[in-house]
Amino acid sequence: MQLAVKPGEIHGLIGENGAGKSTLIKVLTGVHMADEGEIFVHGKKSLFKNPNESAAAGIACVYQELNIERLLSVTDNIFINKWLKKGALLDYETMHARAQEVMASLGQDIDPRKPAGTFGMGVQQMIEIAKAVLIDAKMIIMDEPTSSLGEKEVEQLMRTCRELKSRGIGILFVSHKLEELFELCDRVTVIRDGEYIQTRDIKDWTNDSLITAMVGRTLENQFPKEFGTKGECMLKVENLSIGGVLNDVNFEAYGGQILGFAGLVGAGRTETMRAVFGADPIDSGKFYINGKERKIASPKQAIAAGIALLTEDRKGQGLVLAQTIRTNLVMSSFKRHSSGFFLNEKKIEESGQGHIQALRIKTPSIDEIVGQLSGGNQQKVVIGKWINTDADIYIFDEPTRGIDVGAKVEVYNVMNSLVKAGKCVIMISSEMPEILGMSDRVVVMRGGRVMATVERDSKHFNQEDIMKAAWGGKLDD
Repeated sequence: MQLAVKPGEIHGLIGENGAGKSTLIKVLTGVHMADEGEIFVHGKKSLFKNPNESAAAGIACVYQELNIERLLSVTDNIFINKWLKKGALLDYETMHARAQEVMASLGQDIDPRKPAGTFGMGVQQMIEIAKAVLIDAKMIIMDEPTSSLGEKEVEQLMRTCRELKSRGIGILFVSHKLEELFELCDRVTVIRDGEYIQTRDIKDWTNDSLITAMVGRTLENQFPKEFGTKGECMLKVENLSIGGVLNDVNFEAYGGQILGFAGLVGAGRTETMRAVFGADPIDSGKFYINGKERKIASPKQAIAAGIALLTEDRKGQGLVLAQTIRTNLVMSSFKRHSSGFFLNEKKIEESGQGHIQALRIKTPSIDEIVGQLSGGNQQKVVIGKWINTDADIYIFDEPTRGIDVGAKVEVYNVMNSLVKAGKCVIMISSEMPEILGMSDRVVVMRGGRVMATVERDSKHFNQEDIMKAAWGGKLDD
């Protein structure tokens, strides 16, 4: 493995899930010690035994899972373990002023006395960057920094990265989003299966060459859409409302099709699907499954009705991280893997190995602890878990977030196989190319309302019109 980041350079790092990106970051930040090899910081050979030594050398990391104490103030978060004192007391007057100054330099005019949890993800991420600025970091590692940000927040992050670059700070920008690398980076390094593949100036890369270097094979189509046969209406939602969240939501989803849900962050897409799955109480509305009205007031009732929900928050709601792949895969389908009162271990083993192979889950064994897997492989375990239920209606909420290009294609092929089997697939996605590439119909939401429903063969099935509806504009007939 080799990597070189220059002062004042934004250097992209890309690789499939399990390629070794997270391990490399942990070595650079002193969380792990390498078995062999050397690290040089400004030409000086360095050996980091812990994160404090890495930080002292000028290396900071903004992780995908933000390390924010939500109940503490912005100032406390920025200065934690780096307190300024006046005599025996903490010098909050100076720290507040300094915190406000640093945040302002990052484009955030906020009151640092307020709890960090009162601000959105974009501000919280800037708090993490402010910590790095405060210790005068020479290199900042950004691990999937845009994965939970809205469009405007991403734009602010890009501006911040360019500002840090102008100060001579090197940035290692880890991302699965190729468009971000082309927009922001000076050079990009590709790694695969724990090995260095190559580094090129960004002008010398193309989408296809990056993908080929990353996955070791050519992907002919990033969105391998396959068309099923449109069946009967499997899910009909009428007049769904939740006070202050959803207002009179109506839509239909058919077997043999993928129904995409588009909209800006906060449009109500996830809230709609949580209501359909019985995870949140509703004020009014009706659900029809295969033409029959069904009461769905809990996830248990939803599963019994043949609905599966792959949540956006795979770690918090989709998996038990301390358990094995084997256990997680059958967690929602114990009855299907039982013989009488006992689990059928042979059936579980066969099913689990089949999913590991079909979904290309990178793991030493079916008994690996899920928390030890990379984020993308964790997402594949969630998908396998719900496929095991043999549901009729599959709801995928941001199914490819944090997954590399090669793994995305594998997820799309899973959707294709479900559709060809006559199943109904509903996909929430914030990535417009994904919506356009995989959907048969698209429901566009804004402010908890349905603004438009667009068929694939409609003249409105394009990014401009769908975004127009997402911003509140009306589409002509």
